[in-house]
Amino acid sequence: MATRQPADPPGRWTAGPTGRLAGRRAGRWATGPTGRSAGRRAGRGWAAGAVTAGLLVDLPAPSRGPGEIHRAVDEVLARREFRPAAQPLLDRIGSWILTSLGELLAALTATTAGSIIGLVVFAMILIVLGLLTARFVRTMSRSPEVAAAVVAAPRRGAAEWRAEAEAHEASGEWRQAVRCRYRALVADLASRGVVEEVPGRTSGEYRGEVSRNLPNASEAFAGATEVFDRAWYGRHPTGEGEAARFRNLAGRVLERVPT
Repeated sequence: MATRQPADPPGRWTAGPTGRLAGRRAGRWATGPTGRSAGRRAGRGWAAGAVTAGLLVDLPAPSRGPGEIHRAVDEVLARREFRPAAQPLLDRIGSWILTSLGELLAALTATTAGSIIGLVVFAMILIVLGLLTARFVRTMSRSPEVAAAVVAAPRRGAAEWRAEAEAHEASGEWRQAVRCRYRALVADLASRGVVEEVPGRTSGEYRGEVSRNLPNASEAFAGATEVFDRAWYGRHPTGEGEAARFRNLAGRVLERVPT
């Protein structure tokens, strides 16, 4: 009499003909013949479906139709704050030129036989455009009427800077006094043609200009510049000693300027 094999107890793993995991008990992961995961637990899937169905049931019915919603969106996007910024005229011209050149290049190199000829023609066109642009730029000149109408910003003279420096020294504002002394020195050198006083120029640029144009005063000017930089930019403690040292160095610089 054949012995009946006991059935696998529920919840055990079972294997297929290949010996690989074929499935798990209900509510667990299920796997195929290759042993890889093929699904999620049925309980979790049922719970997710129930939650989704509950959310859909709780949603209120829409009060507006699709056409009305589309019109409202179009009205909002048509407002000024959502409009793209207008492209400047020069940018539009440049974009048109680049697009036209690209289309021309594509047309010239459309065939294999004409690719070399097309590239040569395209290069010649670029050369001609470059020459015309350079000629146009060279012929442009500033209108004398406009130049006469533009009023240059008045610059303070060395005497004015020194007067302000003396006022700061009298009130004990040594950092401001050193700054005014430095501006007076630059104004003196500019009036004598040693440097060109340009708004925004740094102390290092003035230092290099003095080294080129007045080498015998470069060491004294470098020392005066260092005192100024430490006081004004470095915010080092500045007192009467630093102000006196700057005055001494500035005097040595001006002594070496040809009269």
